Amino acid sequence: MTLPLEQTEQIKQQIIQQIENTFPEDKKESAIQQIEEMNDSELENFLAQNNLIKNSGPNGVYPRYDSGEPSSGENDEEKCIFCSIVSEKIPGYKIAENDSALAVLEIAPVSKGHTLVIPKVHVQEISKETQDFAKELSIKLKEKLNAKEMQTEESEMFGHKILNIIPIYDDKNLERKKKPASKEVLENLQKELKIKNLETKKEEEKEPEKIEEPITEKNTWLPRRIP
Repeated sequence: MTLPLEQTEQIKQQIIQQIENTFPEDKKESAIQQIEEMNDSELENFLAQNNLIKNSGPNGVYPRYDSGEPSSGENDEEKCIFCSIVSEKIPGYKIAENDSALAVLEIAPVSKGHTLVIPKVHVQEISKETQDFAKELSIKLKEKLNAKEMQTEESEMFGHKILNIIPIYDDKNLERKKKPASKEVLENLQKELKIKNLETKKEEEKEPEKIEEPITEKNTWLPRRIP
């Protein structure tokens, strides 16, 4: 299994997040250090031993995480981290959602409040409803974070397209690299930014004006008919 560097780091961060949530305090630090120091081969062995990859095909392994290699026919949603976050199989720091998408904090943010908008269906095209949701969320986050501006970028991993909402605080912000945030920082930020019942606005249908007085022969003017 050969994963692109960005996907390898994403997988490591997801594993570290689960360690943060499930390991005893006295074992967290050493476990996280082991994951961070793993090379590609060691990471593959770790995934195999923990049943995070499946045996399949002539090469012996089939990664649950999408490596960009041809599919063996397994459902893509089963090996997509984003789908696992939506289905709550993997924990995420949710701050908002609607019928089409879920918004969670990026665990390795570019800046404070970096948010992922994940369509609830495994898709390669972002729907208008999800785009509208992201726009409204971006406005609310800008106010809460007092950001200079908000930048929205599309990205695709595991065959699942998502939107990144990145708060911009200064010009140097754009040059920053992703850096893992601690569980405590993410939990506090989740409480600060959580938005209830964020729904995209729909155009209201205008009701026809009501006729206050019924039309009768006496109160209605009609042109005279010419015989």
